[in-house]
Amino acid sequence: MEKKLAIGGQAVIEGVMIRSKSYNVISVRKGKKIITKKEKIRQRKGKFYKLPVVRGFYNLVDMMVIGMRSLMWSAEQQTGTKKEEKIGKSEMTLTVIFALGFAILLFVALPYFATLFIGLKEEAQPFLFNLIDGIIRIAVFLLYIFAISLLKDVKILFQYHGAEHKAIHCYEKGKELSIDNIKKFSTLHPRCGTAFIMIVLVVAILTFSIITPIILFLFPSLAGMHILPRKTIFFLIRISLIPLIAGLSYEFLKFSAKYEEHKAMKIFIWPGLLMQKITTKEPNARQMEVAMAAVKNVLKLEKQKSI
Repeated sequence: MEKKLAIGGQAVIEGVMIRSKSYNVISVRKGKKIITKKEKIRQRKGKFYKLPVVRGFYNLVDMMVIGMRSLMWSAEQQTGTKKEEKIGKSEMTLTVIFALGFAILLFVALPYFATLFIGLKEEAQPFLFNLIDGIIRIAVFLLYIFAISLLKDVKILFQYHGAEHKAIHCYEKGKELSIDNIKKFSTLHPRCGTAFIMIVLVVAILTFSIITPIILFLFPSLAGMHILPRKTIFFLIRISLIPLIAGLSYEFLKFSAKYEEHKAMKIFIWPGLLMQKITTKEPNARQMEVAMAAVKNVLKLEKQKSI
């Protein structure tokens, strides 16, 4: 049996982006036409980038940059932005920084200070503190996803997300890529970015619970500091641990995808799949056609490369 290529992707504005190891393909619908953009992915060289956890973090950085670029390009196709009006690198960098800042404020700062407000002490009860912090973080994330899912444009985006998953499932199960075959598959996929975020939220609870006692053991003088500088230091430590948490979560996502049929692994995968009940919607035939075009194009490019 022919070995299947590892492909993934995301929904974009009126379309789907599909990425393989070497190529990135974006297909979007514009009226009756499907417009496709193809680009070769620059590979990171060196053994350092292949180390476990390290590779996870850098892969995620690459995916975020490619994903943001794909979203921008898809938006340009719908708005008819002229070449000279297109977003430059500086604007892209500012957009990414703003997005990261917003995410840190909403999903790190808000839960942390809310837990402090409840009256729990991080130093005395590290596991309980970080468990409550994690539960608040998950609740904030769920509310955020649910709120944006009510927007009309986001509903369409989630339909394309479902189309992307269906098309990838169809390819991975060895079926011919056609609308009739694609529509038979689920909109839920274990390697989805939504599943990854759920893993990150759980890994963060465990990581922060372990790190707090270690920091206090190595630097006992922290316990005697004034609350403001002490909490500032602990908060900054949390921010600095984001790359580690992302890398660990990526490794677990890869591991869970490899053994997704195992009964024990299905328990760990289940929360991410449940979350996808919100972030994916059943697509129509036109949306599945766009996802199919993206998958076919990326497979064609990989096949041409191997000849």
